[in-house]
This record gives sequence, structure tokens and C-alpha cells, in this order.
Amino acid sequence: MQSTLFGKSFITTEDWSNDQIESLLEMGAELKRRFSIGEPHDHILRSKTLFMLFFEESTRTRNSFEAGVSQLGGHGIYLTPSGTQVGHGENAKDTGTVLGRYGHAIAVRDCRTDIGQAYQYDLAKHAGIPVISMQDDVDHPCQAMADLMTIREKFGSNLAGRKFLISWTYAPKYVRPLSVHQSLIMLMTRFGMDVTLAHPKGFELMPKCLETAQKHAADNGTKFEIIDDMDEGFKDADICYAKSRGPIMVTEEPKAVQAMCDQHKDWISNEERMALAKRKAIYMHCMPIDRGYEATDAVIDGPQSVIYDEAENRLHMAGQPTRHLLKRACAQCTR
Repeated sequence: MQSTLFGKSFITTEDWSNDQIESLLEMGAELKRRFSIGEPHDHILRSKTLFMLFFEESTRTRNSFEAGVSQLGGHGIYLTPSGTQVGHGENAKDTGTVLGRYGHAIAVRDCRTDIGQAYQYDLAKHAGIPVISMQDDVDHPCQAMADLMTIREKFGSNLAGRKFLISWTYAPKYVRPLSVHQSLIMLMTRFGMDVTLAHPKGFELMPKCLETAQKHAADNGTKFEIIDDMDEGFKDADICYAKSRGPIMVTEEPKAVQAMCDQHKDWISNEERMALAKRKAIYMHCMPIDRGYEATDAVIDGPQSVIYDEAENRLHMAGQPTRHLLKRACAQCTR
């Protein structure tokens, strides 16, 4: 256990060492074991309060955090900008300072481009309590941790040489953030996997995240490549992770975004592409999925899909950072 995690914000996995991340994974597995056998563990965060500020609505994120904190004995308070003075222009200093005197941690979901992650760091500077990212414009650390946890459950902890594909897919409706793809390329290159990023031209990620992934690959003896061929990406992959995102580095104007996306409707996870992957490959998606656009039902509901296992692990990777940040690691915490 890394007791040095006490009081440390979890805004990006980049702020945490491999050993600290291993500590989260270890306790996440233990909390999952307790949950599965009905063993109470509500003493861990007893009388602790987590403020959850959502700039965007969510299904898995809100419920995994709220349920996770409740199961650990704490209380999660759901907040929105319109339901607080944030929506009336209150700055991060005033919000963070006050909430820091009321509770024990603040979790934020804010995907506004060039604002979300910076806002979280600003809150953390003034709050005096840990800040946890529930997703922002740069990273989605709890999702990436749940994904890594799921991959280890399927393939073991030694992931050296495993090919991890993170591919763009087509989807209609709205502009999706870059953060899931960015969180994955930055984390998986640290933990033994050879990462392939596949997308059409115009759907690039933030340069700083690409540079980080390249550095991690070089430091850890893994590979990181960028290609524009979805079929090539699926070929011989062990993990096939494919989801949509907007061309945010080019434009966020809805009509322009849709026009760019509509040029690539053939970028879909289907049975033919899964057949290009290894025989025991798994299909992953963070959900929600646009069925029939991002993936076919045959893939989503097929034997290689682990999306519900992945979603379940969000519970244990939401409560787990909160547990580490709010309570010192000690013998009684694991009994």
C-alpha cells in the first residue's frame, strides 16, 4: 500500500507513479471481492463527504461514484453548475475554498475544451482537500483504471507484448471529447502493452498527450503507433477498444463535426473486423454505445465483448481513489 496517496488529488494518471497505480488496482480488486461476497466494508469512509460536481450528465460516472462512496460508508453529494453558484460565475477559488471546509474531497466532471482539467487543478489549489477527475477535456483517469483492471482480469498482470488497439469509430448526434482515447494511450503504454491508435485524418488527439504516450513507450520498452486504417488496427490485436470522438483539434461546430464524421461511416466494429484480431481478443467500450454505428449488436453482445465487466469495474475504480485519498492506508482498512 502507498500511504503517500493520502490527500493526493487524482486529476490525471500522469501525476501518479506506477507503484501508486498498482496500489489502486490492488485495493480495487479487494473491494470487488468484498462486494461480490456481500462482505460489509462501510467503515472505510465512514462520516466522509464527497462533493460531485457535474458539468455534463452521466450514467456510469455518477452512479459508480455515488454507489461506491455509499458502500464505503461515506456520502456523495450531487452538484451541477445550475444548482450552485458556479453557474452564476463563482470562481474556482471561492467554490473550492468553501467546499474544502465542508467536506473531504471534490470530484468533477468537466469536459469543456481547454477548461475542464485546468478548472480541476485550480479547485485543488484552493480547496485544501483532494480533487478527483470524473472526466475532463484531457483525461478520464477512473475510466482508464477500470479498463486496465478489466484487461488484467482477462490476461493477467504481465501484459508485455499484448497489442492494444484504440480506434476511432463513427457515431452521430454530438461532439464527443478526446479524453477517453487520450487517457488510454497515456496509461496503457506504461503497463506493458503495444498501443495502436487508429483514426481518419482530422481526428487527431492533443499533441501533448501523443508526446506523453511516445515517451512512455520509449521509457517502458513498448510500442506506440498511429495509423489511418481500422482493419490494420484490428489485425492481431489482443484488446479491441473502439469508440467515437469529435474532430476537436479541427472544429467543435456541430454541423462541421457531423460532416467530417459522415465521411467515415464505415469505421464500425463488426464481426469481420473482430475476426482480424487474435482468437481470444476482447472487445471493449466505455459506454454508452451507439449501437449500429460504433459497433454491431453481434460484437456488442458477442462472446468477446467485456463491456459490462468493464462498466462494473467503474464502481471499484470510482470508490477506490476516494478511499485512498480520504483515509490513510493502515492494517484496519483492509480487515
